[in-house]
Amino acid sequence: MLLPLVVIAAGCGSGHHSSAPAPSTSTHAGSSSTSGTTTATAPSTVASTARCATSALAVWLGVGEGGSTAGSTFYPLELTNISSHACHLFGFPGVSAWRGHLLGSPAQRNHAVPEHTVTLLPGETAHTVVQITDAGNFSRSQCAPVTAFGLKVIPPGETTSAGVPFSFRACSKAGPVFLTVRPVQTGVGVPGYPNL
Repeated sequence: MLLPLVVIAAGCGSGHHSSAPAPSTSTHAGSSSTSGTTTATAPSTVASTARCATSALAVWLGVGEGGSTAGSTFYPLELTNISSHACHLFGFPGVSAWRGHLLGSPAQRNHAVPEHTVTLLPGETAHTVVQITDAGNFSRSQCAPVTAFGLKVIPPGETTSAGVPFSFRACSKAGPVFLTVRPVQTGVGVPGYPNL
């Protein structure tokens, strides 16, 4: 069962959510919250910007009222450019449940929306949508449910991850598809409105 919905980001949160951001290292980036807008750009503009590195992004989860369907909940996963230069994102981030180690299978790609390049100026935010299916939808033997402590997110084209603190029930066994992720889209995602 998913926990009550609140806004979480680095430096804030309560209850089951960590209030400390993950340290920025060669394998982890901090979690933070910054709002802004994004723009889809033409190929010539993209050519003049670098891909957004994990170290250039604050990755955070937007949660609030709504966003649930029978057996699952949709959350906007936000990626904010915290660098001093423009950069671009294209495609799917890698998303996995985390509890000191990766849990179960990584998120399956959901092609509900098309992939396109998103260019972020400093301070601007893009988003994707992560669907978390209730681990109770799977048999205990198939899923081996446990409480995840957060998500590990690898931005598109990158190899290092950012940690996002968030408690939810996850399958510890590989196989069941309890996470799905959409391609990165322009703008800040709105909790409860996964199709925006």
